[in-house]
Amino acid sequence: MFKGVLLGFACFAAFSISDAFVKSLYGSLPAYEAVFFSALFGICALPFIKGPGDRWRDVVVANRPRLWWIRAITGSIGSIAAVIAFTALPMAETFALIFLMPIFVTLLSVVFLKEHVGWRRWSAVFIGFLGVMVVLRPGFRALGLGHLAAVVCGLSGAISVVAMRMAGPHEKRITLYGAGVVGPLIVGGLLTLPHFIWPDLHQWMLLTGYGALAALGSVLLMYATLLAPANRIAPTQYSQMVWAIGFGYWLFGNHLDWPMLIGIVLILGAGLFTLVREEKVTPWWRRAKMV
Repeated sequence: MFKGVLLGFACFAAFSISDAFVKSLYGSLPAYEAVFFSALFGICALPFIKGPGDRWRDVVVANRPRLWWIRAITGSIGSIAAVIAFTALPMAETFALIFLMPIFVTLLSVVFLKEHVGWRRWSAVFIGFLGVMVVLRPGFRALGLGHLAAVVCGLSGAISVVAMRMAGPHEKRITLYGAGVVGPLIVGGLLTLPHFIWPDLHQWMLLTGYGALAALGSVLLMYATLLAPANRIAPTQYSQMVWAIGFGYWLFGNHLDWPMLIGIVLILGAGLFTLVREEKVTPWWRRAKMV
């Protein structure tokens, strides 16, 4: 289990460095074009995801096709929104808003999975949104497209997680992974074709770092969940905030004020508490598909 947790930290380190690469583009390429190239690298990770009994067509052939398409579409929207958010906002602020995802999952689970949510989890939802208000401070500072994109990314991720919970017992791992890669590849490709901008050498290097590290993170995440339960791996995603604060300070010159730090702590605390509560109320066969 210890090795699995270490791989969890390693995979989210890879994801964080990947996000730093795409932020370093500073919006010089359209978000959908960056997502398209990232999805190409994601396809390259398929041989490492494929199990002994899996067929290549299982990437796109699902037992629950509607849920597959929901994950494909929300994955596309979330990926594009994430690039926009990282381009426009400091990394720590972006992660703080994206980390609303467990809160959104709680709300969606009540509606679509008919899960019972007690007062403790509802309290976490309230604290999480309070943290968002502290981070955003509407009326006291200008809000822009980046803030909206970060929230959309978190909401899209939550919809994808709920769809994955519903499909998880009926699908292979490669099918679940395939929806999250093929969707952005198709959507990103369709948006890129009419407005393609040929990257220069520096941009190619950043795109390669962005896509390759995201693919590496996915592979490491898979092996992490093979060595440790998903509910032990999930909290390691919050280590991304440490990377975000460090990269923001050293690479991008971002400085967080005290209200921002307080809001981040509230959001992270609510998210971690929600993950702990979900570990207690979610059946093991669903938890195994959550990460």
